[in-house]
Amino acid sequence: MNSSARPDSGRAERRSDPYALGDDDTVQDDTHDDADAFLEHRRLLFGTAYRMLGTVTDAEDILQDTWLKWHEVDHDSVQHPKSYLVRTVTNLSLNRLTSARAVRENYVGPWLPEPLLTVPNAAEESEMADTVSTAMLVLLETLTPVERAVFVLREVFGFSHNEIAGFLDRPEATIRQISHRARSHVQSRRPRFDSDSAEREEITRKFLAAAHGGDVNALMELLAPDVTLWNDGGGKVTAARRPLFGPDHVARWLLGVMAKPSSAGAHLEAAVINDELGLLVVLGDYRGGAITYEIVDGRVQRIWFQVNPEKLTGLQRSESEQ
Repeated sequence: MNSSARPDSGRAERRSDPYALGDDDTVQDDTHDDADAFLEHRRLLFGTAYRMLGTVTDAEDILQDTWLKWHEVDHDSVQHPKSYLVRTVTNLSLNRLTSARAVRENYVGPWLPEPLLTVPNAAEESEMADTVSTAMLVLLETLTPVERAVFVLREVFGFSHNEIAGFLDRPEATIRQISHRARSHVQSRRPRFDSDSAEREEITRKFLAAAHGGDVNALMELLAPDVTLWNDGGGKVTAARRPLFGPDHVARWLLGVMAKPSSAGAHLEAAVINDELGLLVVLGDYRGGAITYEIVDGRVQRIWFQVNPEKLTGLQRSESEQ
């Protein structure tokens, strides 16, 4: 983040740190108005940008740009700070996503979202479950940018069609159509049966044991017959440039990666990644990769293995530190 827009401490300057904690939803005075309103909605703003863009780095850039716009706007002209901020984040994210699509078409190998270490929040578990999982972020990539924006605002954060119409400057009837289309698209592609936390913990434990023991048969037992693995190295590090299919191929490839000299000293450890239990590749104090997976009918059906170093910033800190 730009230090000129992120004062390091206290209230010595008029503009306070936009990433400190705040608890006031309203503009109170000229000393605190900028940061207080921004901070109150920061989690919502980051969550919107991250779900729309799929990368921590881009989401942070969008928040920086939103903060600068909020810092400069005449607050007397802003009746509802939350609406102004969400509108700004949404439209900045839309612009970024539209331009990113062209770049992703020329991406080396599979493009996967940037993983994010998250802290379980019981109060949000039922409301926000699965909205930030790797499976969901990958699925959202199949929507158009506008469909993705509408889906995130409506299905994740519960904004009304009328509110979203205001954010996007489109008729409410159009937003309703887009919302219906996006929701139908997502629902038709989601797994019919989701695993519970106990099942995920058990599979993760067995996955760790098989990987650390180099037991290919034990690892294959955890994989569905039609298992698919995607590996994102972005052309920066060695990675599989095409999806891998089948339990034998996937299991042997995973164990082969862990056995390479370049992986010497690395180990896997369980962690909550994108609100689901997954695995980190750890080498010393550096988290060099993330393995997330979708479980269907008691077996791992899809695996996403992120090792692109440009997409590992979110692994080095928790969501609360973004």
